Amino acid sequence: MNAAALPNRARAPDTFPAWVLYCAGGILAFALVSVGLVRITGNGPDQRAAAPTLERSLRFEDQPDYGVRVSDGNTGQTLTVLYGEQGFVRGALRALSRERHARGIGSAPPFNLVARADGRITLMDPATGQRIDLESFGPTNTAEFARFFALQAE
Repeated sequence: MNAAALPNRARAPDTFPAWVLYCAGGILAFALVSVGLVRITGNGPDQRAAAPTLERSLRFEDQPDYGVRVSDGNTGQTLTVLYGEQGFVRGALRALSRERHARGIGSAPPFNLVARADGRITLMDPATGQRIDLESFGPTNTAEFARFFALQAE
């Protein structure tokens, strides 16, 4: 039916309070502005890194026998060779290596493993600026990389 068929009926007034919509819009605007400012200024809680307490330069190289040779990034001495799945270690390295490959950077530049005062451990790639905050993946996976701090050359 159209409005011409019902000439005696008046439209009901809008009963939803407009102030509710204004408040909802204000909250959304505040949230967007707040998130934008945190992202632009880099002052978010996850963006401020604690002071480094220990740092180690590491190079990871695939071996013909499918192992991964872990060597000191400064001296080149072998620390260990990882065999088998090594799922988390290989996955983290694959993520960082993908960015290197996309930028045409080889595997020569070492990665930096950084332990921080707040207990966090970060795997950083200085060649691309990428980083992986390892504590995000739980204590077991973080320990897979934390052991590299204690390794001595073979």
